[in-house]
Amino acid sequence: MSVAAKPVIHVACGVLVNEAGAVLLAQRPEGKIAAGWWEFPGGKIEAGESALQALSRELHEELGITVRAARPLIRFCHEYSNRTVVLDTWCVTAFEGQPQSCEGQTLRWLAVDRFAEVAPLLPTVGPIEQALRQPAHYVFTPPQADADTLLAGLAQLPSGSWLRLRLPMLDAAPYEALARRLLPVAQAQDLKVFLDRDPAQVLALGADGWHASSATLMQLSQRPAVPLAVASVHDAAQLVRSNALGFDAAVLGSVQATPSHPGAAPLGWTGFRDIRGDMALPVFAIGGLDASQLNDALDANAQGIAGISAYWRGGASGR
Repeated sequence: MSVAAKPVIHVACGVLVNEAGAVLLAQRPEGKIAAGWWEFPGGKIEAGESALQALSRELHEELGITVRAARPLIRFCHEYSNRTVVLDTWCVTAFEGQPQSCEGQTLRWLAVDRFAEVAPLLPTVGPIEQALRQPAHYVFTPPQADADTLLAGLAQLPSGSWLRLRLPMLDAAPYEALARRLLPVAQAQDLKVFLDRDPAQVLALGADGWHASSATLMQLSQRPAVPLAVASVHDAAQLVRSNALGFDAAVLGSVQATPSHPGAAPLGWTGFRDIRGDMALPVFAIGGLDASQLNDALDANAQGIAGISAYWRGGASGR
């Protein structure tokens, strides 16, 4: 006797952001499935609706507001025991009206680092929280840049960006020396710095995270004990591996042709979207991209874009 397939429910979910940068959480009211649990507001996408249309309708019904501006945040799949939920999550940055409880739910505005103040949280909140904590820009250093060049260029990087210190031409000692010099300046400018050598170096130097190459990723048996861990991936197997090991994000490409990988066939946005799928892991797009393509990346379910030349004036060409 075959086991019936679980129903798949497509949901549009909204992260409302107020002027103070706090986001809105709602507690499911009595009489609903998972009553008492906290979630982001939203609801089922009906037949014939786009995700954004469903989001606008649901937020008007639940909160009495009118959505004016929203951007994709993350689309992912979550498996419950009796159903599969696909959440199409949007960051709502402009709306009319004051959110109010139209369906008996309790509402709380909270900064992302204060979600622990409400409990219990639905398991779908975790991936959304992770995406909210990560930027839309992941900057790689030009591979042959010296310390003076990097220090001079930090001010032009988007605020809050992640910065990978990628200098393959340097031996261990000069790499560490450059990292020691760069770290306090970059962190003072609200940049998180990722090293890509020995993971132990991240903690020793006070860096923010570690970046693994795809080859290193596939050799790991467990995630290193670092604050943040990101991996470069080029196919679905590597992406699945990074997620299984508990990495915080992945970088997938190349989306477009790049001089640094002349023989590699680009994925294109369709290929990127197909590999990225609906995994509950933020994934940056890389490969021949610049800031003007950020919306394309978001539409393809990317966390944002990663690269070199897009961020450094006169920097090395390539990714």
